[in-house]
Amino acid sequence: MDELNNRHGEAALDFCLRLARAQAAMVRRLDAALGGHFGVSFGDFMLLLHLARAPGGRLRRVDLAERQGLTASGVTRTLLPLEKTGLVGRQPDPRDARVGYAVITPAGHTLLDNAMVTAREVSAELLQHAAPGQLDGLAAVLGAVAGMNLTNS
Repeated sequence: MDELNNRHGEAALDFCLRLARAQAAMVRRLDAALGGHFGVSFGDFMLLLHLARAPGGRLRRVDLAERQGLTASGVTRTLLPLEKTGLVGRQPDPRDARVGYAVITPAGHTLLDNAMVTAREVSAELLQHAAPGQLDGLAAVLGAVAGMNLTNS
């Protein structure tokens, strides 16, 4: 049993190391494509996508930070340039002055719609050697590792 656990541990470690390297390569490619065409990073793109998918196109900063895997201050730093360029706005909570929302603007939706085409093309190119069934299985595994479900993807 110990040998089986050791083999599983080695395979799991190898997967994690390869995943980290693949993630870095993926982010570099998406940053370059999205930055070159639309002036946004892949992180900005993900932030806009999370907002667009949220009810009312808005999320509390703390919820956005969780979905992005950032700290609250990290998400604030990420939002500032997007607010300055008009892609994201701020919206206060009418019932609680301590709560603020980040909201995607019409300009943010337009940029996201256009950037989505490029992101899909780059993603398809990066994963061209994977069968669709493999992608579904890997997405389920990665979602479980990240603690994601259908409501917080």
